[in-house]
Amino acid sequence: MGIIVNKENNKNDELSRRISADLRARAQSGMDVRANGASPDLADDAEYMKDLKKTSKFGWIWIVLIVLAILSVLSMIFI
Repeated sequence: MGIIVNKENNKNDELSRRISADLRARAQSGMDVRANGASPDLADDAEYMKDLKKTSKFGWIWIVLIVLAILSVLSMIFI
């Protein structure tokens, strides 16, 4: 039984070694990406982000319009 546990430990050690090597390689490539000025979290590369557009410089107007609409509804209720 001691041999089986020892063999499983060797497999786990090998797996841990490969995982740590992979993480080290990814971290190193992340350092290269940051040096080039790209986004370090890679959120723009995510699958759910591929069809979305960035907000234009006039996006703040929507917030102002929504606040004005809420204020006008509240003024109609309380007046």
